[in-house]
Amino acid sequence: MRPSLIRLIRPRRPERKTPPLLPPLKLYRSILRAHRSKLPSELRFLGDEYVKAEFKAHKNTDNALHIVGFLTQWQDYLRSIDGGTWQEGKMTQQDLDKMSPEQVSQLYELMQETKRIGQQ
Repeated sequence: MRPSLIRLIRPRRPERKTPPLLPPLKLYRSILRAHRSKLPSELRFLGDEYVKAEFKAHKNTDNALHIVGFLTQWQDYLRSIDGGTWQEGKMTQQDLDKMSPEQVSQLYELMQETKRIGQQ
């Protein structure tokens, strides 16, 4: 069969730009496993506690759009931990503008805690 006929019979699937979302429990476990192997011990406790609190806080969320956004952001975080790019991560002004005042204050508290740990 000629290649042009194959394309007519079986069209190419569009390639996915992002990998499919992991189920919440698998993502949660993968993040904790990545913390165990990739983070320094001083930051591991802080990271584990934050991940546990966030997943627990969002456990009963019913809004599908919110769930997809939550899982997407945590999956991106997992990729940055696995790839070793987490230390180079910088937030843009656009990212900050999208955050609620509560999220900005949480981020500030996290920054203060990591600075405190870094000075010890």
